[in-house]
Amino acid sequence: MRQILIFIVLVLHIPYLLWAQDNSQKVVYKLNIKQEITRAAWRQTHQAFLEADSLGADILLIHMNTYGGTVQDADSIRTLILQSSMPVIAYIDNNAASAGALISIACDSIYMRPGGSIGAATVVNQTGQAMPDKYQSYMRSTMRATAESKGMKTVITGNDTLKMWRRDPKIAEAMVDPSVYIPGIIDTGKVLTFTPIEAMEYGFCEGTAENIKEVMKQVGIDEYRIVEYQPTWVERIIGFLVNPVMSGLLIMAIVGGIYFEMQTPGVGFPLGVAILAAVLYFAPLYLEGLAEHWEILLFLVGIILLALEIFVIPGFGVAGVSGILLIITGLVLSLIENVVFDFRPVNTLRLGVALMTVIIGVFGGFVLSLYLGKKLFSSQSGLFKNLALNTVQDVRDGYLNVDSSFLSLKGKLGKAQTVLRPGGKVLIDGEIYDAVAETGFIDRGEEIVVRKVEAAQLYVERIES
Repeated sequence: MRQILIFIVLVLHIPYLLWAQDNSQKVVYKLNIKQEITRAAWRQTHQAFLEADSLGADILLIHMNTYGGTVQDADSIRTLILQSSMPVIAYIDNNAASAGALISIACDSIYMRPGGSIGAATVVNQTGQAMPDKYQSYMRSTMRATAESKGMKTVITGNDTLKMWRRDPKIAEAMVDPSVYIPGIIDTGKVLTFTPIEAMEYGFCEGTAENIKEVMKQVGIDEYRIVEYQPTWVERIIGFLVNPVMSGLLIMAIVGGIYFEMQTPGVGFPLGVAILAAVLYFAPLYLEGLAEHWEILLFLVGIILLALEIFVIPGFGVAGVSGILLIITGLVLSLIENVVFDFRPVNTLRLGVALMTVIIGVFGGFVLSLYLGKKLFSSQSGLFKNLALNTVQDVRDGYLNVDSSFLSLKGKLGKAQTVLRPGGKVLIDGEIYDAVAETGFIDRGEEIVVRKVEAAQLYVERIES
C-alpha cells in the first residue's frame, strides 16, 4: 500500500515539476527584421511587441540584417522600443545601416556578428543621393536623442571617477553628418560606420556572437525558450497582393469587370468583380503607405469621367481622354512612394516597374476581355450566350429597321439643300432629308444621287456634270 501511495504522489507531482521547470526558463521573443524598413516592418514590430507582452516574455530579441528604409517607419519602431518596459536586445547579423542603425541604438543591448557593421545613417533617396539638410537635421537630432536615452555610465580612470555617455550622442550624430569631426574616430567629409570591434570600443556594441545561442550566453541566460514572431494571415495576404504580378492581375480584373458590365444590362456580377479588384489593389498599398487618399481619388474621378463619356456625352472627347489619364495616373502613383508629385525618393527602376505593371495590366485586361467576350457570349457555345443578343435581323429576311419609304429613295436624284461636309440636308422630290456625303465635300445646290439607305440615313454622291 505504501508503495502505491508513493507512486500516486509522484504521478501527481509530475505536472508541478514540469510547470516549475518550464517557469524556470526565460521566454525570449524573437523578431526578424531582415528586410527594408517600411510600413510593413513597423506593423509587424508593433504586433510582435503586443504578442510578446501577452506571453509575458522576459526579453524581446530583434534579429537584424537590413540596409535601412524609411525614416518615418524607423522612428516609429525606435519609439516603440524606447517606451518598452521589456528589455530589448538587437543582434546585428551582418548589417544595421541607416534606419537599421537608429533602431539598434534604441535597444538596451547590441550584439554583432563578426564582420558586421553599424552606421551610415545619412538620409538618402532610392538613387543613393543625400536628401536636403532639413531631412538630415531631423535624423541627426533623432540619433542624438536616441543615444542620450541610454543614459550615463561611471568610468574610473586612476584616481578620477568620470561620468560618460553610455552611447556618445556625438558619435551617433557622426553616423548621419559627414561634417562631424571626432578626434581619433572620424574625420570630416566621411559618414561614420563601425565594425564590431570599433562599436564595442566606443560603447555601441556589448559583444560579438556567431549566433543567438552565443548572445544568450553573453547576456547570462542559460535556460530559455525562443518564441518567434510569425506574420499574421493578414500580413501574408498584404505581402502577396502588393507583388507587381498580383497588382497587374488585379488591374486586368478591374478593366475586364468594367468591360463585361458594359456588355450586360443592369448592374451585376462583372461590376462587383471590378469593385472587389479595385479594393484589393488599393487597400494593401494604402496600408503599406504607398497609396495616398488623393491618388485613390484620382482613380475614382477618372472612372466617373469615363462613365460620363460612355453613357452620357455623345462621341469620345475630353472627358473620356481625361478619365483614362486619371485612371492610369492613380494606378501608377499608388505603386510608388511620393509626396504630392515629389519624385525625388523614387528611382527610375521603380517608376518603370510601376508604369509597366499598369500598362501591361490595362492592355492585357482589354485584350483578354475582347477574347473572353467572344468566348463567353458566343451564340453557339458561349457560357453566357443567353445574356447577349446575337440574332441578326437581316433586311434580306424581311426585317426593316426604317420606314419602307426610305428604301425607295435609293437611286433617286436630288439637290444639296445645305453644304454636306459630310453631313447635311438634301432635297428629293420636294422633301428634305438628312444625308451624308460618301466621298468628299458637296456644296449647296449641287446635283446628288442616293447610293444607299442604312438606319434611316441617306448616303449620297455628287453627280459629276
